[in-house]
Amino acid sequence: MTGDDPIRGVRRGAQLLALAYLLAFVAFVALATAIGLFGDPRAGDPVIRLDLHLRHVAHATPFAAAHETPAQPASQPPGTVTLPPEALPAEQAPPVATGRVLIADPALIEKTPQGPLPRIADDGTPPMRAYAAPAISAGKPRIAIVINGLGISAKSTTAALNGLPAGVTLAFAPYMSDAPRWVTLARQKGHEVLLEVPMEPYDFPDSDPGQHTLRAGAGEDANTQRLVWALTRFTGYTGVTNFLGGRLLSDAGALEPVLTYLTRRGLLFYDNGSATHSVAPDVAARVGATFAQATVSIDTIQAAMEIDHRLSDLETTARAQGSASGSGFLYPLTIDRVNKWAQGLSGRGFVLVPVSAIVSQPKR
Repeated sequence: MTGDDPIRGVRRGAQLLALAYLLAFVAFVALATAIGLFGDPRAGDPVIRLDLHLRHVAHATPFAAAHETPAQPASQPPGTVTLPPEALPAEQAPPVATGRVLIADPALIEKTPQGPLPRIADDGTPPMRAYAAPAISAGKPRIAIVINGLGISAKSTTAALNGLPAGVTLAFAPYMSDAPRWVTLARQKGHEVLLEVPMEPYDFPDSDPGQHTLRAGAGEDANTQRLVWALTRFTGYTGVTNFLGGRLLSDAGALEPVLTYLTRRGLLFYDNGSATHSVAPDVAARVGATFAQATVSIDTIQAAMEIDHRLSDLETTARAQGSASGSGFLYPLTIDRVNKWAQGLSGRGFVLVPVSAIVSQPKR
């Protein structure tokens, strides 16, 4: 090796290093280009973003428009339950009936922005008479049973419709959008129907019947608006019953406009007996409302023996007074005991009737 060998080695090393840097740069540029064209292979699935502008809504297809959820009116509070248009009774010239059972009659309906509001027909027929289930007394003491809470649970409502005799009156809550379908089925099975209207209890808001609750201190206009909301949820009912309502039913000043409004609409009012200090009988007599009140709540205690005892009490009252009424909830045990009790009722000298058959008529 000569003296020039170390210098030549340094020069050769520098050339190789420069070549390595050049190759690395070319590889980096190639990789960046590939990522720009095809995406980063190390990344997951690409994220797709759609920028939808409001102007596109105007060009929605008929299918999309038909399946859109209707927007809530600006005047309604958030969370308001709106009945789907397809669940409303068909607007037909002739009455809607199944056999002899009237489901909806346009003559008894006032069209409103809120929905179909019951009214007295031009010939003077009130809804409480048109939608009443048939009753045969045959001179026997009459007993009406009202079961509350239908329409909230599909399973429980089905059990009640399958397990209760037609003479039992069924009260439906207004909060479920498919309530009209359940009511139609109940009417087809021969049941008379009531509408449950949420009313303020003493322990409100710990017990809260819902945002459309009629309240003692709300004022007549506010309560009328809430009442109209409930009345327009479905058709085919003879009248209204209270859902809770201890405080409202004990306040004559708050209750009187409610019963007056119901009377002008041709509806009866059934006090289900849950309010211990109800002034409904006195107010109903004063305003000329068609009215009935439960003699007893049959299932306050959920025990077969207790329910049977309350049903026996109804027989005693009916024998003494000619009629009696009991209210209950659609508990499985209640349905079972009422069904068994009703099977032998005729043999004991009584007849099961809808609530419209025991109401007190207003004095003219």
